[in-house]
Amino acid sequence: MAFTLPELAYAENALEPSIDATTMNIHRTKHHQAYINNLNKALEGHADLQAMTIDQICANVASMPDAIKGAVRNNGGGHWNHSQYWKWMAPKGTGGAPSAELTAAMTAAFGSFDAFKEKFAAAGVGRFGSGWAWLCKKADGSVAICSTPNQDNPLMKGIADCGGTPLLGCDVWEHAYYLKYQNRRPDYLAAWWDVVNWNYVNSLFAAK
Repeated sequence: MAFTLPELAYAENALEPSIDATTMNIHRTKHHQAYINNLNKALEGHADLQAMTIDQICANVASMPDAIKGAVRNNGGGHWNHSQYWKWMAPKGTGGAPSAELTAAMTAAFGSFDAFKEKFAAAGVGRFGSGWAWLCKKADGSVAICSTPNQDNPLMKGIADCGGTPLLGCDVWEHAYYLKYQNRRPDYLAAWWDVVNWNYVNSLFAAK
């Protein structure tokens, strides 16, 4: 079954001023759609892979056939990452706050919630070129921050070295912010906190 572009839970202009409507439209309908198109093309003729969920595809990228491994890694990662990215955001004032349990895990790992935000932003700013910053939950319930290049994500066993399942991810490719923030990636990350959907993050932390 072919993958399709997921619908947004909010209007394209609902994240303003943090993320402008033009960026949202181009990012989703052009960039994300291109990842989906290229992924579907790469999976043609592989019925066993076409039957997988996008989570399963990402988890099994390392064992994909060599002829399509690169395309599946880049475009499968791009589809999963962006599908989650839209969910990890919500209009300002509607995304809630970290749960008591998540806050405790952040405090244990980083010292405080504010320290977590600083370290997470540093991971995003410090990612050379294109990539993502991640908050992950480890098997023991603790949390950690990591960053990956391009469209890699923590689900990719044997490729991404994050050691946990992703709870929150921020896109630091230039196409995610350049129209509004130009080369000011730190400004984009600072504004992005206003639209983080902590309600969704909390649900992921409680479920995994």
